[in-house]
Amino acid sequence: MKFFIKLIKAACICIELAAILLLAVGFDLHERVGNATTVQIGQGSSTKILSELSKSYPKFTKFDARLLSFYGGAKTGELELSGENLPKYQFLYELSVAKPVMNEIKLIPGETTIVFLKQLAKDRGLSFSELEREYNATAPFYEGFLVPETYKISKNESEKNIIDHLISSAQKFHEGLSRELSGDYNATAWKQVLIKASVIQKEAANADEMPLVASVIDNRLAKNMRLQMDGTLNYGEFSHVKITPQRIRTDTSHYNTYLNDGLPKEPVCVVSRDAIRAVFAPAKSEYLYFMRNKKTGLHDFARTQAEHERNVKAQR
Repeated sequence: MKFFIKLIKAACICIELAAILLLAVGFDLHERVGNATTVQIGQGSSTKILSELSKSYPKFTKFDARLLSFYGGAKTGELELSGENLPKYQFLYELSVAKPVMNEIKLIPGETTIVFLKQLAKDRGLSFSELEREYNATAPFYEGFLVPETYKISKNESEKNIIDHLISSAQKFHEGLSRELSGDYNATAWKQVLIKASVIQKEAANADEMPLVASVIDNRLAKNMRLQMDGTLNYGEFSHVKITPQRIRTDTSHYNTYLNDGLPKEPVCVVSRDAIRAVFAPAKSEYLYFMRNKKTGLHDFARTQAEHERNVKAQR
């Protein structure tokens, strides 16, 4: 009988200790971490990760590491949490499910690939040579393949992953739009579309002008006239450089439509959907010339050399 009494007392003590332990654990897990809305997580086991976090947050225990592992482990990189001062149990859970902090990458129509990649490297602290190496390894051609758009990329993404995302988006865009406009996708033929679209992109003041600029290109080519368009010289590193008479005389690249017949051999820049559509649907016009109107920022179009000269004289 005494044995059973002792056994019952021992069991009660164990239950009390277990209850105290559960209360302690519950209290600990409800303790506020005092976190910010973002947290940087490195590589490693749950124990290693929480050991590093203990330098900035309340000390985490081995039990916390086991709970984090139970949740599936922490993601790596800079993570975006649901709020500040989270209870520890929620903080640990969100480490396993939180999305990475995203940054925007904006590529504007008319920009050149090399200028874009250099700015991207500068803004995100990346290697330009690595970005360009990855790009050259996967893009079918250098200029004009990327699509002007605002992309959301995780903050700590690698050069390779960024380029993979840009290339994948571009491939889907080109194949989809080509099939929409021509019923098929032929990479060689589509590149020729992009070449003409890039000239339109560089020359037109806005989307409404693009079909008119396209008509000028078609009309001049039909008459075996050189295009003589300044925008084709804003290629590569010269994307934002003002075109001067000296540059027109001395630039011997295939982009110089003052010295060479026809279109350039490669796209001049990245192009918008509107510029591509203008290739397939140019305006019906007899225009052969145009020049920018300083007052309106748009272009004055002309059918004859004499009419064009009058427009030039009016701007001077």
